[in-house]
Parts: sequence; C-alpha cells; structure tokens
Amino acid sequence: MTINLTRIYTRLGDSGETHLGDMSRVPKTHPRIEAYGTVDELNSHIGLALTVEPMPEHYADWLRRIQNDLFDVGADISAPEDPARERLRVLPEQTAWLEARCDEVNATLAPLKSFVLPGGTPAAAHLHVCRTVCRRAERLAIACAGELNPEVIRYLNRLSDLLFILSRGANGGDEPLWEPGRYR
Repeated sequence: MTINLTRIYTRLGDSGETHLGDMSRVPKTHPRIEAYGTVDELNSHIGLALTVEPMPEHYADWLRRIQNDLFDVGADISAPEDPARERLRVLPEQTAWLEARCDEVNATLAPLKSFVLPGGTPAAAHLHVCRTVCRRAERLAIACAGELNPEVIRYLNRLSDLLFILSRGANGGDEPLWEPGRYR
C-alpha cells in the first residue's frame, strides 16, 4: 500500500465536513470522526510518552509498534464496510499480541491490593494519560459499533489494559495506591 501526500491543506474541510475512507462526506462531528480522531490523539500521547524517562527500552519498542497499529485502527474506523472493496482491517492477531505483552509484564508485578492512583514516575504518569485517552477512544468506537469491525473495540480494550500494566511496570513496584477514606 503506497501513501502519497503531496499537499496537506485541501480546503475541503472548511465547511465543517470531511471524507471517510470511502470518500463519503460527513460532518467532522460524525461518530467515526470522533473515534478515529481520539485514536490519533492517543497516538500523539504515546509519542509524548516515548520521550520521557525512565521508559524501559522494551516498552518503548512495543509502544512504537502500537503507534503503527493505531494507524491501522484509524484506517479501519474511517472506512465503512464495502463488499466490493478490500479495506485495511484490524486483525485478531494484533489483539493477541497485546494480550501476550499484558501477560508477560503482569507476571513480573506484585498483585494489586488497592486501586492505583495515576502517577509515580514520569513514564508511568504519561502511560496513565495514554490509558485514559484509550478508554475514551474505546467508548467512541463502541458508539459506532454496529457499523464497525468488532476487533477494533477488542484491540482498544486490550490496549488500555496493557497501558495500565505498563504504567505499573514503569513505577517499578513503587506505585501510588488509593487509601479509601484516608483524608476524611
């Protein structure tokens, strides 16, 4: 698949509409636009998370792979089903890869005894922001669910799990935990 971007501005969106992947015109507030726009926001937050220390190198490698996969997710969301045309779709293997990373890192972590407060190391704090943006992307994808590849929702659900687990790992066992009623 070749992508050729020769001009960035087109003026086609100046009226508040844009194209979906099938070239149909929709308002920029269309549920699919909201969903893949939030996936793009998530990807940007992951890019920011990659700039902070201390981010374990194998986490960084995984996050770069996820960034690429998130473009697949966005492409999938943007293109309505068309039996006459093959489209890029998220595959179960991509979700399975996330599950394997979840299991790999979770096996190294102590069992949780309370809810984790977002924060800790700079890397963990950024990963928590990524997790919450991912959850929003998932909710927005669910709003389009009847029209969407269900693997997109599974992928985003599993990705938010992985981002949570990675944030715990980035805290190295010294994570801030909720203490119910502590300041009452």
